[in-house]
Amino acid sequence: MTPSATNPVRPPQPGCQPLRFLRAPVQIIRADLAPYIALNVLMYRLLLAGMAAGMLFTDLHAARLTSTGRSTWSCRCPNAWLFAATILAVNTLTVGLASILVPSMIVPFAGILICAYRAFTGLTLAPADETSAITPIPHLLTLALEFQAYILLVLSSYLLGKSWLRPRNIDAQNRRRGYVLGLRRMGWLSLPALALLIVGAIYEAFSLIYLVPRLIAG
Repeated sequence: MTPSATNPVRPPQPGCQPLRFLRAPVQIIRADLAPYIALNVLMYRLLLAGMAAGMLFTDLHAARLTSTGRSTWSCRCPNAWLFAATILAVNTLTVGLASILVPSMIVPFAGILICAYRAFTGLTLAPADETSAITPIPHLLTLALEFQAYILLVLSSYLLGKSWLRPRNIDAQNRRRGYVLGLRRMGWLSLPALALLIVGAIYEAFSLIYLVPRLIAG
């Protein structure tokens, strides 16, 4: 029996301190620390492999950068807060929900495969010229924040799939109950993921509008 089965994460009762909303995700991660570490290793290896591919195949890098580069968005959106809201919407809706959470609710572990592909397409961070070599420097913090948010969602995808297919691991009577309990853990892990995406979106917007142009000009 796994630690998470003997100590299930329960939602905070009315009147509990807000700190309880942080304890539940931490308990889930501690109970499933091995898969969390394994997913970190997998995703970062794919990210580095994608960056290496971008440096080797510059044409592919240019095509991806043109289609997904946010530096172009910053030129069209001088308001940093509006830009941050746009980034947050894209990250939460197209990546968090559409690529990880929703697919995992339909097909077990589907979000892991989709996020793995997206991690490999991190080749857009590979420097192809002097300008693109400067841009990733302030973007490293954005990458760390957003990538950890996605890994938390990928972990929730793994936990949902495991409790769905093997409900006895969490003391569930059937797969339907295992699915419900898996969704609950997915919800708890989505809270710190959303917080990381918010901080990352704000930093990315302000760095692309105010910091990157100065680095390039200087």
